[in-house]
Amino acid sequence: MSANNILGVFAKSPLKPLEQHVNTVYKCAKLLPSLFTACADDDWSKAEDIRKEISSLERDADQLKRKIRIEIPGGIFMPVQRTDLLELVSQQDKMANKSKDIAGRILGRKITIPKELASDFDAYLSRCLDAIKQAAKAINEMDELLEAGFGGRELDFVETMILELDSIEDDTDVMQIKLRQGLLAIEKNMNAVDVIFLYQIIEWVGDLADIAERVGARLEIMLAR
Repeated sequence: MSANNILGVFAKSPLKPLEQHVNTVYKCAKLLPSLFTACADDDWSKAEDIRKEISSLERDADQLKRKIRIEIPGGIFMPVQRTDLLELVSQQDKMANKSKDIAGRILGRKITIPKELASDFDAYLSRCLDAIKQAAKAINEMDELLEAGFGGRELDFVETMILELDSIEDDTDVMQIKLRQGLLAIEKNMNAVDVIFLYQIIEWVGDLADIAERVGARLEIMLAR
């Protein structure tokens, strides 16, 4: 095979679309704080607009996911295994799906975070989004990793980012426990159904960080092969 043909195979590499996908996922998730703020302000019209934007970005992520699955090359010159990339994009996509689920549940029930928990919840949500941002940052190093032959200092840099991602997810676990304890302390004065859904929202927000950590884990496995 000529050099031009080899370069043509690499030009079809899904690494760039993979980065585009994770960036779209992050854009989707980082709208959640604005959504919760609109709900706290009792501005349900604005909250609905934000929900629609989240849904639109989730659809964009779905389209990119399908494109990657269809166009991903299976030839010998793939720099990473096809199955690894398919699993990676599936995990990334779950973060957008979960963001859409959270937004839909918030609007469907018109849920607001109790004032007693608002500060801790905002910090918790922000830290969970930090996990997605960190996962996206690691994925966006894929081109540099390819240029470095998936080794050297660039590999060390990505592995350090994955360790930081694990640390962020650990933080969210601790914060989730505190939030649950805070909700337990006030739940007797609240509508029982609202309490159930608040526990679910707290769990789903935490899922964002858990899935981001799984993205990091899949990337780590891929680089270890």
